[in-house]
Amino acid sequence: MPLNSVASAVSVAWGPASPLPAGPDELPGRGEVAVWLLEIPRSAAAAAAAGHLLDADEARRAARFRGDLHQQRYLTSHVGLRVLLGAYLGIGPAEVEFTRERCGMPDCDKPHGRPAVVGREGLHFSLSHAEDAALVAVAAAPVGADIEASQTRRGGVDLTGQLHPDERAAIAALPASLRDEAFLSCWVRKEAYLKGIGTGLPGGVGTHHVGLAEGLAPSGSRVPEGWALIDLEAPDGYHAAVALRTEDGSGAGRPVVTLDHLSL
Repeated sequence: MPLNSVASAVSVAWGPASPLPAGPDELPGRGEVAVWLLEIPRSAAAAAAAGHLLDADEARRAARFRGDLHQQRYLTSHVGLRVLLGAYLGIGPAEVEFTRERCGMPDCDKPHGRPAVVGREGLHFSLSHAEDAALVAVAAAPVGADIEASQTRRGGVDLTGQLHPDERAAIAALPASLRDEAFLSCWVRKEAYLKGIGTGLPGGVGTHHVGLAEGLAPSGSRVPEGWALIDLEAPDGYHAAVALRTEDGSGAGRPVVTLDHLSL
């Protein structure tokens, strides 16, 4: 299902499972992003039965969650990631070996940046999950992805004040009825970009300007140089976006995005 850059207010229903990739020939090429959506409750039982596919670090992380629901969401999204990447690479899910790239923060060379697959420099991915939804973006260039539930406000706290000043001004200029949507559209773009550059939220929510979703952003709104920000169609009740490092570093090209549904 090819997509252009679309406003995140557009919703899609949870679809039937798409066929898994049939090996490396189906990896995205330059200027392409493959986006996969996973409805966690639908695949939770299968993921629980496949928990042995996780590596020791993932198993430890899963065991730390308090409460079955949060553990279920972590387990299902990570088993789903392994199944998907294994299908792209033509190997078993348990054979996928993860590492961490160096941090994207200035003056930090510790290996806690973007997750990566060992020995697969041409494969980049990003995983995000929120409530009952998980999203995986796969690309040939550095990529970040984020999905958020529309009713989630980070524990009920309004974080609009943490955004870039120009983003705050753009939200304030909108009718009150659109401000929650505008905030969420900006937040998912922000997290996607910060994942893409390898810093995560410590990279500075208010430092980088990513703007609001198309249809909400003011004329002339800019994005970080060398990156494309894509507002995704998302299931009802969610907002999602991906950030892709552009091939020539100009940010001028619009990536081709495909959307598929993953099921275990």
